[in-house]
Amino acid sequence: MNKSQIAVISGAIILFLILYLGFDKIPPKSKNLEKSRMMSMESTGVSNLIREATPQLDNEQKSIIEAINLDLEKAGTDTLKKMQILKSLSGTWYDLGHPGIAGAYAEDIAVLQKTEEAWSMSGTTYAICVKNADDPKIKDFCSKRSIKAFENAISIAPDKIEPRINLAICYVDNPLQDNPMQGILMLRELNTKYPENVPVLNQLGKLALQTNQIDKALERLEAAYKLEPKNMNTICLLATAYKNAGSVKAKEFENKCVN
Repeated sequence: MNKSQIAVISGAIILFLILYLGFDKIPPKSKNLEKSRMMSMESTGVSNLIREATPQLDNEQKSIIEAINLDLEKAGTDTLKKMQILKSLSGTWYDLGHPGIAGAYAEDIAVLQKTEEAWSMSGTTYAICVKNADDPKIKDFCSKRSIKAFENAISIAPDKIEPRINLAICYVDNPLQDNPMQGILMLRELNTKYPENVPVLNQLGKLALQTNQIDKALERLEAAYKLEPKNMNTICLLATAYKNAGSVKAKEFENKCVN
């Protein structure tokens, strides 16, 4: 090679080294943020919930879980047997005070059964986890799973109102940061479409109580009471509403309220 060719090749090598070593593709700060985000995404899952819950069990409880898991392995491809064992696992974890894990096994059942009832059961179990969880990561995990479960239930039974109410409650119990009113708006929409639905009226009344809108709460709950005078949820909510309103009627409904 002549001097001109050598100079060109040397220049290309130097340019490559400058680009490769001098300019990192991802700034260090962005790398740290991405690493943190990925760790956050992976920090909570069903396996992690089980791993964290297991040390809290006594030896007898661990043995029961291990025995049921062994039965699940033996079930193989027998779908009916598998569902029965999954129900046992879900119920056992629920009784042990871990509704998030119970919801995961209920979700496995719903995947196999493909029914609105099964998906609603999974969603409801996850929703209990949302109400009980102190850890924000667990609450968020269960909330997302609950929403997905009720969405699946709605896709199977689009005309059924119960999963729609439950989906709205999911957004009420764990509001979206970018749309905190979504659950309330969903309930109001349901109330417009089904003005005589007592569970919807009760939920709206309960929300009004939580925001100290006593007159609005009484309006909703009295309407529900006229439709179903024996509905215990309505009666107990009315007891609270009348008490907050300073009404003498509070005692009447407190006496009727049987928790």
